Amino acid sequence: MNIITPKQLRTLQECGETTCLIDVRTPAEHAEMHVPGVHLMPLDRLDCNALAGSEGVSKEKPVYILCRSGARARQAAEKMEKAGFSNCVVVEGGTLAWAEAGLPVNRGVSKVISLERQVRIAAGALVLGGVLLARFVHPSFIWLSGFVGAGLIFAGITDWCGMGMLIAKMPWNQCADKSCCTR
Repeated sequence: MNIITPKQLRTLQECGETTCLIDVRTPAEHAEMHVPGVHLMPLDRLDCNALAGSEGVSKEKPVYILCRSGARARQAAEKMEKAGFSNCVVVEGGTLAWAEAGLPVNRGVSKVISLERQVRIAAGALVLGGVLLARFVHPSFIWLSGFVGAGLIFAGITDWCGMGMLIAKMPWNQCADKSCCTR
């Protein structure tokens, strides 16, 4: 897996050297803001075989991968490399770094809460709920808070978040037009 900065990628785009640029965020995140010319392929629906069969895509040619900040792009690159893609390039800092660099983005009209913030809200609500239930219902509910804490530690160590994957599948993180998630 290679890494490229947003400005380096923009230079390649201007020279016409990029053919495959994919965004592995949720459809709702993509609709809020995305890099022009990127193709949406959410991480939870990433089909490497279908991607390899797409027009202009080759397992030997560079595939540039974006997400919000870089973590999901690295996961996608690892998955693609296991499927035989030899030149996966992660855009350092993702869409946020692209926008912060002053490069052009397409902005939608809706403002969605990022997947990362949704996970923080859900984890906080579960921890608070576990503490309140332990205090007012039964002391065993404290294990709910412990379970969430252990999950957050696991996610931090492994860079894999089950809660994030589950929240990404929620209806508010999907687009009504399923064709938006294909090449």
